[in-house]
Amino acid sequence: MKILLATHWLLPHVGGVYNFMQELKKRLEQLGHEVDLLGNSPDYKKIHIVNQRKELAKEVLLPMLEAKLDPQTAPGLNQHSAIRFYELERYCMELAAAYFGLEQYDIIHTQDSFSTRSLSRVKPKRTPLVSHIHGSVAREMKDIFRNNPAQGVNEGSPAWRYFPAIEYHAALSSDLTITANQWSKNVLMSDCGVPDYRITVFQYGLDAEAFQAKYRAGSSHRRPPGKKVIICPARLVFVKGIHVLLESLAILKRMRNDWVCWIVGDGAMRGQLEEQAIRSGLQHEVLFLGQHDNVPGLLSQSDIFVHTCIQDNQPYSVMEAQMAGLPSVVSTAGGLPEMVTHGFTGLLAPVGDPGSTAQHLNLLLRDEDYRKFLGDNAKTFAYKHWSMDLMIERMLNIYYGAIAQKSSQ
Repeated sequence: MKILLATHWLLPHVGGVYNFMQELKKRLEQLGHEVDLLGNSPDYKKIHIVNQRKELAKEVLLPMLEAKLDPQTAPGLNQHSAIRFYELERYCMELAAAYFGLEQYDIIHTQDSFSTRSLSRVKPKRTPLVSHIHGSVAREMKDIFRNNPAQGVNEGSPAWRYFPAIEYHAALSSDLTITANQWSKNVLMSDCGVPDYRITVFQYGLDAEAFQAKYRAGSSHRRPPGKKVIICPARLVFVKGIHVLLESLAILKRMRNDWVCWIVGDGAMRGQLEEQAIRSGLQHEVLFLGQHDNVPGLLSQSDIFVHTCIQDNQPYSVMEAQMAGLPSVVSTAGGLPEMVTHGFTGLLAPVGDPGSTAQHLNLLLRDEDYRKFLGDNAKTFAYKHWSMDLMIERMLNIYYGAIAQKSSQ
């Protein structure tokens, strides 16, 4: 088969969606399929097919779009800056995909609602389109609006309603939507009105062999003598809840001082979070390591994994921590309760509850046997549940089923 994997997000970028696309491309090509990757360039100035070196600059497209989609001809699009931005981006991808041509693909597999809506409008009718939802853009944008009242968006605003509408229309534009967990499926059904029969659920996979190679390679960062390492790999953005983690660590410091916390990642909130750490007196306990190319190596030096996110879907960081045999302290956000079994593979704390998180971390630092019990269970679960072979088998069944359905029509 010739397969197109497409996303509205940047290619390449740091994050789970790009990791997923890379791993899927690698495994499908090992099985003899041809795979192209389409998305935004890292500077957001072009739409490109990365491995084919095809690209189209947005500066060619935007003047035409802006002239045709002014407030008089497209009042709905111009109701709010967020709607205008995402709609223009969506049209840029649509035009670029039409320019590149989609006739050669046996199947198109999109990774978000925006690219799904774009490509559904320009693909050949005979070509099946499968969409993959890696979280809830609608809920993430609502969190952003709630925490930025200056944007003037509330539940009655067009911008509030726009993102659930996009996810609804994207789901109806594809032949089938895949989610990684029941939580994500429930969100599409309850928030966006997508019918149950249009959604299927199966988990991600993780390449255990590649993970182990990185894990064994280790890291130049070493645990301080006499200290346990708490690790949190995450983008430094609001929805990842690092501000909650820092509140938890400030409480934990009043209980004990036999730990450090490594925060691995970068993002728009880094400066703000570093200031919060200093204000909380954590400058010696919390290290911001920035972006790192070998997180498994850092996990090999760590004792406890923590993820205090406000919202998340099925983060690779949790999968990797479990494969490394670490107990996880995570929030109850999104799909995390489907990944971590409280009291068996890790501990769950309510979203935005720094006190509960601190108590969980204190327990694991105090009780070595319990920490090892949770970590061993997590590792056993990871190698059984996060099977890459199983995910690829299920994905190919979806592809072949979609192709057969289109052929019969």
